[in-house]
Amino acid sequence: MLPLSPSALLFSMTFNLFLIQLVLFTCVVMLVRGRQLSHGWLIVAGLVLTSLMLSFFTVPDWAGLISGGLWVVLILLPIVGFAHVNRLVSQERYQRAWKWANLVKWLHPADGYVEYPHLLKGLHLAQQGHLEEAKQVISRYQSANTPTGRNATVILYRMSADWEGLQQWVEDCVPQLMLQKEPWLWLNYLRSLGEVGDLNALLQGMEQLEQTFGRNTNPQLLNTGRLYGMAFCGQVDQVKRLLQQGFITYSEQTRQFWLATAELRAGHATTALALFADLRRFGDRPLQTAIDYRLTAPRIDPFTVLTEPARLLLLQFRLAIAQEFRYNSWTALVAKKSYATYSLIGLNLVVFGFSTAMGGTNDLEVLYRLGALLPEAVFAGEWWRLMTAIFLHAGLLHLAANMLGLYVFGALVEATLGYKKFLCCYFFCGIGSMLTVATIAMLNSQAPWQITVGASGAVLGMVGAEAAIQLKGWRLEKAKIARDRLRLIVLVVVFQLLSDLATPQVSLIGHLSGVSLGFFAGSVLFRVGQKSP
Repeated sequence: MLPLSPSALLFSMTFNLFLIQLVLFTCVVMLVRGRQLSHGWLIVAGLVLTSLMLSFFTVPDWAGLISGGLWVVLILLPIVGFAHVNRLVSQERYQRAWKWANLVKWLHPADGYVEYPHLLKGLHLAQQGHLEEAKQVISRYQSANTPTGRNATVILYRMSADWEGLQQWVEDCVPQLMLQKEPWLWLNYLRSLGEVGDLNALLQGMEQLEQTFGRNTNPQLLNTGRLYGMAFCGQVDQVKRLLQQGFITYSEQTRQFWLATAELRAGHATTALALFADLRRFGDRPLQTAIDYRLTAPRIDPFTVLTEPARLLLLQFRLAIAQEFRYNSWTALVAKKSYATYSLIGLNLVVFGFSTAMGGTNDLEVLYRLGALLPEAVFAGEWWRLMTAIFLHAGLLHLAANMLGLYVFGALVEATLGYKKFLCCYFFCGIGSMLTVATIAMLNSQAPWQITVGASGAVLGMVGAEAAIQLKGWRLEKAKIARDRLRLIVLVVVFQLLSDLATPQVSLIGHLSGVSLGFFAGSVLFRVGQKSP
């Protein structure tokens, strides 16, 4: 939300300042999360942050562009590239993942990413049935001393479905401290425990996994551990819930395999065998090997194997899964399309294009004619400006910043409340924040003449609404996931306020009122225990 005056630039928050704030925030967050990141990423974050500090004190007008360029090359592009590679791996599209990894590995040559494409090539060969050739490729990197070597070792054990060997290798060769630094290795160890039937150790390992990686980590990590635990313990309903909402990027064959595993462990042999038989017709060589092991392994009844402490852990995990999907809005966001949010973004883009065609988004007369907020006009009867002003933006950067915030936090709130309550909350915050700005301006007779535009009051209202949702989950359900999300939201709000103080042309009153109104609306509209729509 920007108050604009004829004597000032419409949008003096320059691109340079925007980049400085972006680089500072992301690098600080990466360094704070140091224990969860590898050394390579920490070095990169420190390098980019150092470049920001040096350029800020030497050439401040270019500090954002210099550090922002390094940020794009050393952080943004590698993260986006490897995220795409990992998405392809989760879909078992190893050939494409291998080709993409070869392209992006040089953006971040540390932490084993240079060797990673060779492992993907081996997985592709195994998928095509060339098992011996695949083992030859992967075995070149086999070792217990490096992350890549340990990764290769695990893949070789998995190819042969030698789960007893994998369990023994981890227990004999991998220190406990190493497991805490490599969650992927820990997940495979948990799976080996489930495969050999040591369910009590599996649940204890899941508890350690959640205690070690439970805060501010990739939810896919925890959900994979939960999937193993629920499947091997025969919790069919929980597995279905995880597969429907937490693993939508996985291949259909992988999803069916874990559902069949849960059915088999639950004692539903007929259903499980039918699912496995269907998989055999279309599955690749590694999947068929896994099915063979599953069907020839001794049958285990979880309900007779689990000890009383393990049963209590299982109940705790069931509760944690329910809370995860209620308060981890990112999970719901992945599983659903936020059509109301996308519609609002589209409407903002249309209005921006229209205002550009009429003479430019930095033209005060154009903005006024299209409905920008002018306090004197509002209280003279033009109340419609409280609505129209939230769809107008002064410049492309102003629009981009607000639409990015709406895309993230608007979609989160819509995923939790549903589109009807979301729209009520959005317009309540947007109109309410504009009314607050207009009222305070009229009470301050010495304030200069100005108009205000922007959706940031409504967008920050979504931040406030999300904070209210998480606070309720923490206070009333004691949900740890809600507590952790609330802390992150508070950090976002604090950073936004510091950014507002550094940018005088931004309406601090509009932003504060938006957050406050959103918190109130979220408290009223969200009910603990309601199902995600």
